[in-house]
Amino acid sequence: MIHDFHYLKPGTLKEALAMYAEHEDCKVICGGQSLLIVMRQGMIAPENLLDIKHLNELNYIKFDEKDGLRLGATTTHRAIEKSEVIKKYYPALVAMENKLASIQVRNWGTIGGNLAHADPAGDPAPLLIALKANIKVGSAKGERVMPLDEFFVDYFEIAMEKGELVLEVHVPVTQPKTGIAYQKFNYLTNDMGIVGVAASVTLNGGNTCKDARVVLGNAGPTPRRSKKAEEFLIGKALNDDVFAEAGKIASEDCEPVADIHASEDFRRHVIGVLTKRMLKKAFEEAQGK
Repeated sequence: MIHDFHYLKPGTLKEALAMYAEHEDCKVICGGQSLLIVMRQGMIAPENLLDIKHLNELNYIKFDEKDGLRLGATTTHRAIEKSEVIKKYYPALVAMENKLASIQVRNWGTIGGNLAHADPAGDPAPLLIALKANIKVGSAKGERVMPLDEFFVDYFEIAMEKGELVLEVHVPVTQPKTGIAYQKFNYLTNDMGIVGVAASVTLNGGNTCKDARVVLGNAGPTPRRSKKAEEFLIGKALNDDVFAEAGKIASEDCEPVADIHASEDFRRHVIGVLTKRMLKKAFEEAQGK
């Protein structure tokens, strides 16, 4: 049962930030597909709901060949999935969105809401971290930007201060000779991942790794970079043996928990397999550029 609440519907971003600063017990709703579930379960009962879904100031996809990609917080998953410019410059994002939940969810759910909910099983965060994305947050006092991998603090906890809203996600231009790949393992198509792995590989010349990112989803309380695997890869001539060893390192460099869906050992095994596969896929993409 959802308890009574006051519904706040600002007309502009400025008004939204002012309302959020003014009301003490307030939650932000931007689609509500995650928030309404926990409200219905009685886990939270806010006095106020601030609805920012309709704020067109935060609904945009912008791309510049020097600056990169900018996604407004209220941009829907479906808009990202169907964007031709994202398909051209960041095809892994389109592929990821295509597997995110159902079309109904993607039509209504937003990128800002997904990241702010901070579910460690969420799809966008690992891939965006592999893409070296930043996130912009703001309040009535001003704005600030942080790397997305510093945004997540713990299970469903984020590094936002009172009165702040997610405003924008910025994905920089991908470096030359870089490949990106993401895959989750799930039992049902379009379900949330038991685990997921995003990999980024940048080549220095030939098959030598100049830079790499390995980001694990649902392998701990937050999306987690396996920095040990990344450090192992840099400077190596890449091949299947190297990918397999990086997968082994990543499977050990995480904190998966057992639940009704999978044991800790099973999650570690799948992480190792997916890491190897995604690194190989990213490597092959980088070779083709």
